[in-house]
Amino acid sequence: MTAHVDDWHTRLRASGHRLTPQRQLVLEAVAKLGHATPEAIVHEVRQTASAINISTVYRTLDLLEELELVSHAHLGHGAPTYHVTGVDPHVHLVCGSCGSIREISPDRLAAVVSELRSELGFVVDMAHLTLAGRCAECTALGRR
Repeated sequence: MTAHVDDWHTRLRASGHRLTPQRQLVLEAVAKLGHATPEAIVHEVRQTASAINISTVYRTLDLLEELELVSHAHLGHGAPTYHVTGVDPHVHLVCGSCGSIREISPDRLAAVVSELRSELGFVVDMAHLTLAGRCAECTALGRR
């Protein structure tokens, strides 16, 4: 077993669950794809297990998120995207013109987050934070 699979197995067992073949396939697909929609995950999983359906993937993602093995973010108007936990925390910058996604450290927003908490009592969920705008290239080219 790889290090990822060992960790997944340990974390699932600690919560009273098993690392079933379907769960492993979904976790491997999320790890391979990075920021992936459920549709992209099911497409990847079907390369190995052609009978898996989208509802199985959604149920599996819900459980894996509940167990903090994956996390999701809304990077646009469509379906959420998932990534495995344990990677460096990051905030998503999504370009509305070209669709590019850039990750930055949450530390870059620390002052704003701190101000929101102290002045408004609002605690920002950095794991789900996405900022929409235009990337440098699209801005330079005048794209909207």
